[in-house]
Amino acid sequence: MIIEDILKGLKAKKHKFIAQAISSIENNNKLKKTIINSIKTNDNRSIRIGITGPPGAGKSSITNQLIKKYRSENKSVCALLVDPTSPFSNGAVLGDRIRINEFYDDNDVFIRSLASRGSKGGLSNNIDYIADLVEYVGFDIIIFETVGVGQVELDVIESVDSVIVVLVPESGDDIQIMKAGLIEIADLYVINKSDREDADKLFIILSNMLQLVNNKNWIPEIIKTVAIENIGINDLCVGLDKHKDYLYDSNQLNDKIRLRYVRKIKNKLINDFEHSFWTAERIDFLDKKISKSKIYDLDINIIIKDLQKI
Repeated sequence: MIIEDILKGLKAKKHKFIAQAISSIENNNKLKKTIINSIKTNDNRSIRIGITGPPGAGKSSITNQLIKKYRSENKSVCALLVDPTSPFSNGAVLGDRIRINEFYDDNDVFIRSLASRGSKGGLSNNIDYIADLVEYVGFDIIIFETVGVGQVELDVIESVDSVIVVLVPESGDDIQIMKAGLIEIADLYVINKSDREDADKLFIILSNMLQLVNNKNWIPEIIKTVAIENIGINDLCVGLDKHKDYLYDSNQLNDKIRLRYVRKIKNKLINDFEHSFWTAERIDFLDKKISKSKIYDLDINIIIKDLQKI
């Protein structure tokens, strides 16, 4: 009966049930598999936008303004904000719902902080399943805001349709180091806090960098914003619409959806194998082997073979 109540609540876009379903997926509890299987049949199609970049660049401010803009167009929005994991509660540390709290009484806005839980790419490990759930509910826009670990989170491109890389004018000196990753990941660049000195300098650096990708069908746009003053957000939305049209016209959106599905299969195989492999007997064997031997004398390949025999 619980799962039936949850599914009815999801279709009614009730935040209580959305939160409950996401928690079940995040915590891998007994309802997770049932929920995932129940939402497979889905006619909805959400636009998925990823926002990434270094800490302090203003990702949350950009997210906040995008929510306002899309709500003014009567579009429903879900923001999935990935934060570092607390070592104590295993939950999200920063809790962006506190920072973006003006939509608390809007039923067409759902904001959720997710713990990265060890994910190395800035996104929660279950983010694709959670996004599928939100899509099933019927939100028009899903915004993924990555944790911002000080490097470009390359795996965000596998979970979204359009990737926004947010930088600040002071990022100019770091661009040379980040160049390869930026070229691979960005569909749109945002120079936030562009009223600061060196904004034009960063614009020139990015423009020159994009000369290296002039053989691509899509050349990322560079958009200047001052998010806290809502400057440049309209331009950003126009750029996102252009990229969406490009994805549809070039059929690349279908390719992205297929890649997401393949990634989910691979991740499930890895997780299922790891869960079944580490029996109590194998864990005990490894603990004893390490505690009774000099680490540098151990051969990893031999240990793996021994573990496989157990």
